[in-house]
Amino acid sequence: MSVWPPTPTAPLAGAGGVLVSVSIDVEARDLESLLEALARVSFPVNPQIYHEAAMIYVYPDGRQETRPVTLVEFPAYSGQLEELRAALAAFGFDPERAQVNDMLSDIHAELQAETPPPGADYAVRYRRKRRVSAAG
Repeated sequence: MSVWPPTPTAPLAGAGGVLVSVSIDVEARDLESLLEALARVSFPVNPQIYHEAAMIYVYPDGRQETRPVTLVEFPAYSGQLEELRAALAAFGFDPERAQVNDMLSDIHAELQAETPPPGADYAVRYRRKRRVSAAG
């Protein structure tokens, strides 16, 4: 018997839609431009920035490749995503870089598999908020 309440299975929702977690990967040199794009949306964005992040690509043959990135994450409502994607495009970012997960799944999962876009050479991709060093 657990003393913890059961994990809710229904999504968190409000007037703006379902609460989601948005994660955008950028190279460090593009961070300032991304933050400027986020400042242009009509809703408040309080980003969490992970400078020591990585994208992990798993290929059909089983090999893995890890690429360092900067991750910018923040909560938003599903009704705000079109405005967000438009702001990204206006600043020269591919709107599809905004990975969206429901908030509860994002909180409870260390790594979430991302489905590759059509034509991608990798089978699955993961975002890791902290790079794992070779020493440990």
